[in-house]
Amino acid sequence: MAKQTAAPHEPARRRVARGGADADFQDGQPLESFGEADYIMAPTATLAAAQRAVAAAIDEAQRLAVDVCIAATDSGGHLLAFARMDRAPLLCIQIAQDKAYSVASFGGLPTGEWWRLLESEPALLHGIVKTDRLIVFGGGVPLVADGRTVGGLGVSGGSSEQDVRSAQAGAGALS
Repeated sequence: MAKQTAAPHEPARRRVARGGADADFQDGQPLESFGEADYIMAPTATLAAAQRAVAAAIDEAQRLAVDVCIAATDSGGHLLAFARMDRAPLLCIQIAQDKAYSVASFGGLPTGEWWRLLESEPALLHGIVKTDRLIVFGGGVPLVADGRTVGGLGVSGGSSEQDVRSAQAGAGALS
């Protein structure tokens, strides 16, 4: 299912159907590497990866004897997997999701890094806190696979340190 389109003066181009999506190639390279594509192919976490991350975060929270909520998102910040431990506070449901969303929305910046960036910028600090779903304290970490950020993981319900430890353990479940 490949079609060739080439004039005598330009290299051969072909469109290849893969997994339901078409990709343009020129000289064996994806066209985006030539700067011609109108889209990018962004890596994103799978449901299986998100579920592994949530399970590993639960294991760490149990070791720490703290009940938390855990949310895993894809690279676009869309929820893939979620768990609320039996006695985790209800308010933590949304906070965990927002931590994961914050990380995914800002290219993998852990939520605990925000304060360092904002503390010396009062105008930015006062303005950015009005951003919906942005969390600026610990417990949100990137999900990374093969060196690329593929989503976010948010944990809420313990202290900031407990949330961070649980989230890091969860993120460590990915390769």
